[in-house]
Amino acid sequence: MKGVPERSRLEASPELASELTEPPLLPGSIDTRREVHLLHQISTELLSSKRHLGPMLKGILTHMAGFAGMERGMITVIEPSRDLARVDVSHGLSAEQQSRGQYQLGEGVIGRVLDRGEPCVVPNIGRDPLFLDRTESRAHLDRSKIAFLCVPVTNDGQVIGALSVDRIYERDVSLEEDLRLLTIIATMIGQAVRQRKDQIEDLESLKREQKQLEEKPQHSVPDLIGTSRAMRTAVELITQVAKSEATVLIRGESGTGKELVASAVHADSLRRAGPFVAVNCGSIPEQLVESELFGHVRGAFTGAQSNRVGRFEAAHGGTLFLDEVGELSLPSQVKLLRALQTREIDRVGDTRPRPVDVRVIAATHVNLEKAIQEGRFREDLFYRINVFPIYVPALRERKTDITLLADHFLEKYAREHGRSVVRISTPAIDLMMAYHWPGNVRELENCIARAVLLSSDGVVREHHLPPTLQTGASSGTTRPGTLEEQMMAFEREILVEAMRNANGNQSQAARVLGTTPRIFGYRLRRHGLHGP
Repeated sequence: MKGVPERSRLEASPELASELTEPPLLPGSIDTRREVHLLHQISTELLSSKRHLGPMLKGILTHMAGFAGMERGMITVIEPSRDLARVDVSHGLSAEQQSRGQYQLGEGVIGRVLDRGEPCVVPNIGRDPLFLDRTESRAHLDRSKIAFLCVPVTNDGQVIGALSVDRIYERDVSLEEDLRLLTIIATMIGQAVRQRKDQIEDLESLKREQKQLEEKPQHSVPDLIGTSRAMRTAVELITQVAKSEATVLIRGESGTGKELVASAVHADSLRRAGPFVAVNCGSIPEQLVESELFGHVRGAFTGAQSNRVGRFEAAHGGTLFLDEVGELSLPSQVKLLRALQTREIDRVGDTRPRPVDVRVIAATHVNLEKAIQEGRFREDLFYRINVFPIYVPALRERKTDITLLADHFLEKYAREHGRSVVRISTPAIDLMMAYHWPGNVRELENCIARAVLLSSDGVVREHHLPPTLQTGASSGTTRPGTLEEQMMAFEREILVEAMRNANGNQSQAARVLGTTPRIFGYRLRRHGLHGP
């Protein structure tokens, strides 16, 4: 028989056998150019990565609808239970009609295609008892003029669904050509489904890896710059304590970046989604400490015009950073200790305690052990906050990090000020490496910020650094002569300055310098500053 594939004949009922063989269907009903155009449209649809699978399949059916007499189209998928199939996407069916399209495997034409994985052609749906028309979408049509074609959609050799269309059947129509085209489209759909499945699996894999990375303790803190042993030790302590609820005490000199360490602990903690509230205890006037930390109610004191939330309540569910906790007075320390012990605070002027859920991180540059001995800091509060101490090294203890920090600040302030400063000269780096940095990282940052503004040629040079960093050699002010000569010159400067301040009175100048008038006069004569 020409026009209907051999295996499709098996799907037709016996009473249609004679009709399937007579008369023969004429080939060539599909125009090759239109077929190529259709396949191009479908390929474009399948390659559209921005569309989800459902809309993409809907678009394919829409392209097929106007092609060579093809009308209603359906894509039926097998449910995960493998017992039932349903129409997932359709064209030419209402939502109610589509919802009725459900089939058991092996039931009707669609059910057999899904069960056996073989295509099927029904030239006349009105005379084939296997055609069920579960959607009831052809009830008012001349069913004798409608052919039905159904092909399996496979993925990795397994049938996952079926593509089917209605066809206005006429004697010059080649259903064999239609079936060939439908099989090609079904193969393209199967490949697209597999690609989308692989994409989803890859995405899920990436999500799992991301979750594992988020849950896995990190051994680097991006905001803390430095590769010295002292900084590596601090970073390791941060990663060890971050996921816990332990109270942290950060110790180190002013300007070492204690608040940055506290922020890193919070960012890597389980409270990262909560607020991070920082308060400098040393900057709060004594009479306002309680109100600042715990809040107050309206009328609690003169000027309290409304209720105010304190820092503890503001940090509820997150982290409270108490910077310079060693500067608190003893009465304030008592109130802080009670809040830490009970996890409750009392607003000033209120009698109702309020529970708070905060993790406390404290920091100080003060030697708290010495302060305890001197009676300036409570010992019980010290043990309450010193659960997990982290020491932040001074910059002079991590000289190898100076270049990294300087480059970081150079890039930061060049971008911030819109300056094209790209590097630091070697002599300038030598100056920074030789300096003792009493102001630590904060001082280094200020030096680089100033130098970026002074640079005019894209390079930070020696003379762009503050005078405190300059040496005699770098500034051209090296004092010549031997040690004895330089000491004599320095003594002469002292004597001249003392006489000037004393308005020429030798006795008064001698008293200021803590020596006798006789010795002072002798030194003046030695430098030729006074006659014999």
